[in-house]
Amino acid sequence: MEQVSDVINALRVGGVAVYPLGLLAVVAIVIVIDKMFLFFVQTRLPQDLVALVENYGFGWDALAQRLGRLGARNHFARFLSVILDNRTHPVWWVESRAADEAALIEKSLARWLWVLETIVTAAPLLGLLGTITGMIRSFKLFGNQGLVDPAGVTGGVAEALIATALGLFVALIALFAFNYCSDRQARIMDEMERLGTRVIDHIRLDTQEDRHEAALRA
Repeated sequence: MEQVSDVINALRVGGVAVYPLGLLAVVAIVIVIDKMFLFFVQTRLPQDLVALVENYGFGWDALAQRLGRLGARNHFARFLSVILDNRTHPVWWVESRAADEAALIEKSLARWLWVLETIVTAAPLLGLLGTITGMIRSFKLFGNQGLVDPAGVTGGVAEALIATALGLFVALIALFAFNYCSDRQARIMDEMERLGTRVIDHIRLDTQEDRHEAALRA
């Protein structure tokens, strides 16, 4: 508790720049929580579903059952369900609808990432602004007769250092979060494209088999 109290007292000395930096920190934390829920809940990919799609002769009913277990809010279920629902159409039609759905999912995964990217740039600048205001406050305490208030100079320097440190801390949090989310998004989209290709290949295989049976009957 004593350390928490020391941190709070230090932030109080940080000057005006502490308030917008605190707001940016809260925004970054909220976005990170939202992304963690998105990545670990709405983009959950069970291994049994992957194994089924990788199987050469999987059945469409089995695929539909596993997608139903994931729920409509799961992005992999959304994507594969589009392919499943349109499998009776020509392959080019299925690929077009799958590409449209993938674009919507990618947009959903990238939501609010631009805010994190902005925080990475804005937080150090706000910290620098706090540094400048703190140093200006210190310089104002020098009069014609020399140093007027030594304690005031110390407070101004402390304000400058705290604002700088807080700005860099918030920027680092946002930077790590942005890089992690961007990498996770790329991995999800690559896996989605790979699974989609497997399912569409299965549609092509069914089409070839139907044509072959029709040719034999003829």
